[in-house]
Amino acid sequence: MVRCNGKGVKALSLNLKEKQAVVSSLSEKLVDAQAVVVAEYRGMSVVDITILRAKARDQGVYLRVLKNTLVRRAIAGTSFAGLVDQLVGPLVYGLSSDPVAVAKVLSDFAKTNDKLIIKAGAMPNFVMSAKDVANLANMPSRDELLAKLMGTMQAPVTQFVRTLNEVPTRFVRGLAAVRDKQAA
Repeated sequence: MVRCNGKGVKALSLNLKEKQAVVSSLSEKLVDAQAVVVAEYRGMSVVDITILRAKARDQGVYLRVLKNTLVRRAIAGTSFAGLVDQLVGPLVYGLSSDPVAVAKVLSDFAKTNDKLIIKAGAMPNFVMSAKDVANLANMPSRDELLAKLMGTMQAPVTQFVRTLNEVPTRFVRGLAAVRDKQAA
């Protein structure tokens, strides 16, 4: 919760029910997540964070700034529990069912904004370093891989159709040549 008292913005602490709601909401998101990426955002402006959130939303990435203690409670007992040691400092958490999407969004933004520092990431039962997250970001996304697969699957069919179409085309051209020769 945030309150403006005229002199600036002041963060209010959450009560127990609100904390439980945040933990349960995050736990629900973790069930479908295939990757979690953690980045430090110390010194970033509100405008930059808003831009990052918009890019994440466009790619289907759940991006939140959360208290580390609440995240520790949410990931306890999940396949992302190995990430607990990395939860130090002001962090932004990115979750997605597409592991490449979350890594790309945060890595690409970190390239243009030096205040966003990728600390770690995790896939189910596997903790990644910042370098591993960067390597994951360089991989083609799920949609790109599906498009390549569809192209590969369509290529033989397309070639077969062209071959079938070539036979009547040659026949028609041959008839047209004979007709033109007889007309001359």
